[in-house]
Amino acid sequence: MIFGILFALLAGSLVGLQNIFNSRVNERVGSWPTTTLVLLLGFLASFVLGLIFEGKSLFHLEHMQPWFWFSGIVGVGVVVCMVNGMKRLGPTYTISIVMSSQLFFALLWDSLGWMGLEKVPFSFKQLAGVLVLISGILVFKFGGMLKPRLSSPQGEKVPERIMAEE
Repeated sequence: MIFGILFALLAGSLVGLQNIFNSRVNERVGSWPTTTLVLLLGFLASFVLGLIFEGKSLFHLEHMQPWFWFSGIVGVGVVVCMVNGMKRLGPTYTISIVMSSQLFFALLWDSLGWMGLEKVPFSFKQLAGVLVLISGILVFKFGGMLKPRLSSPQGEKVPERIMAEE
C-alpha cells in the first residue's frame, strides 16, 4: 500500500509539472502543436522504456477489450482540455477542478462498476468527501472576493486605505 501511495504522490507531482510545461509550450505554438508534441514525445519515451524494461512482451496485447485501444484518443482530449483550461484559469485552479472531476467520476464509475471495474458500494461518506474537496476549491478561488468589513472589530469606522493593507 505504501508504494501505491508513493506512486500516486509522484504521479500527482508529475502531472502538475507536465501541465506547467504544456502551458508554456501552448503559449508559443497553440493547443494542437502542443498536444502533438506532448503525445509524440510521450510515445517515443514510453516505447523506448517499454523495450528496455519489457522487451518483446511489450507487443503482446491479447485479451484486451477493443474500446481500451481508444485511451490514446482520450489522452488527446486530456492534453487539449488541460492546456486550454490552464490558459484561461491558471495552473492551480485548473488542476483543482481536474482533481475534483477525476474523484467524482472515479466514484461514479466505481459505484456503477463501469468499464470492467469491480463494483464498489456507494456511500454518502464518499460523496461528502468529494463535495468537501469541491467546497475547498471554491473557497480557494473565491474566498478573497468577499467584501471588506466597513468597521474594525471594535465597531469603529476604518478608512479604506487602512482596510486595504489588512
